[in-house]
Amino acid sequence: MRWIHAAGRGLLVLLVVLTGYAASGARAQVGAASGRGPLTLATAGDLTGYLGPLLEGWNRAHPGERVTLVELPDSADETRAQMATDLRDGGRHRFDVLNIDVNWTSEFAAAGWIRPLPRDRFPLGTFLPPVVGTATYDGRLYAVPYVTNAGLLLYRKDVLAAEGVPPPRTWAELERYAETIAPRHGLDGYAGQFLPYEGLTVNAAESVYSAGGSILGDEGERVTVNSAAAREGIGFLARGVREGWIPKAALAYKEEESKQAFQDGRLLFLRNWPYAYVSASAPDSAVAGKVGAVPLPGPDGPGTSVLGGSNLAVGTHARHPDSAARLIAYLTSERVQRQVLTRGALPPVRADLYEDPALIEAFPYLPTLRESVLAAAPRPKSPRYDQVSLAVQAVVHDAMTGRQTPEAAVRRLARELAAISRH
Repeated sequence: MRWIHAAGRGLLVLLVVLTGYAASGARAQVGAASGRGPLTLATAGDLTGYLGPLLEGWNRAHPGERVTLVELPDSADETRAQMATDLRDGGRHRFDVLNIDVNWTSEFAAAGWIRPLPRDRFPLGTFLPPVVGTATYDGRLYAVPYVTNAGLLLYRKDVLAAEGVPPPRTWAELERYAETIAPRHGLDGYAGQFLPYEGLTVNAAESVYSAGGSILGDEGERVTVNSAAAREGIGFLARGVREGWIPKAALAYKEEESKQAFQDGRLLFLRNWPYAYVSASAPDSAVAGKVGAVPLPGPDGPGTSVLGGSNLAVGTHARHPDSAARLIAYLTSERVQRQVLTRGALPPVRADLYEDPALIEAFPYLPTLRESVLAAAPRPKSPRYDQVSLAVQAVVHDAMTGRQTPEAAVRRLARELAAISRH
């Protein structure tokens, strides 16, 4: 999953493994006067190769705290599994600073794998407000936002212009255009990320949220999915496959496959992260110059995106906690956040960058993305998020493939989530 990632896109995971010495008197809390030393930083699928040059800047300025770059798998699920295995292992603790998917914060904090962070060491007031909420659990700051993301609706602006219609603002308009306009231009109608993996959890949550529903409440202790809104949201996705304006091929799409379908000129509409806009607009794309982006539609107007992206957290057993905090402050500084966007095509968390005229000229989707982030919502918080996500993926995929009606799928999901919350 892109960082998104999350989602998040492919997700970036950043960890710091200490090598060399352990500073004398290193304290458990980040911000201790001691606790500096060399670092190892790992990333899950740095597909744009932007991170190495950023770390070169850090290494030149901090020769005693050099960072070595290591990459984990591209898949968010595989990355989380590797991180969890290491963090559970009492003897290894290779992963000290972790760039975690925004929705892992609650799980990692509840498990005791990451430590609380002092708010005053980081520029939280300069960030887009919703992103800070993804870094907290039980009222405490457990991570620092690094990259944000929100789903956008990409569309073929040349096709809609030829038809004399604006981009869709509601599900009804999206369905109608996907069902009638797309075939006239030899295109499939609409796709998202519908393979049963984390991307489907995101797409399903966006549909439920856009319809006015929710999945969990009270940090995962209360199940709220058994509602008319959830039935409407999941029904929207299931109806698309049944009626054909969502192609069956999309049931096997992750971020990259769906992006490629749009970029190759096979789709009228695509739900994806902003990186897909950048890729589809590149000179070698079949649809270069023909791509527009708007907020995701909902039943009666603009819908609700899920917040993607990643947060930087410090492992409970980090031996150089001060270096960890200093690295996090560096990576969330205004200068580096600008490079995260310009070199990595990843949405920064700094609010002022979304109003920079030069950046808007280079990345025309920034105002739309800012609007989407400010209206976005996090995935359901839960200390058992991995189990929650697996349940959502399986149930929604069954609804989309016609194995269950949306009504039966919602009832089943409510039962499965209730069982998860009891354990």
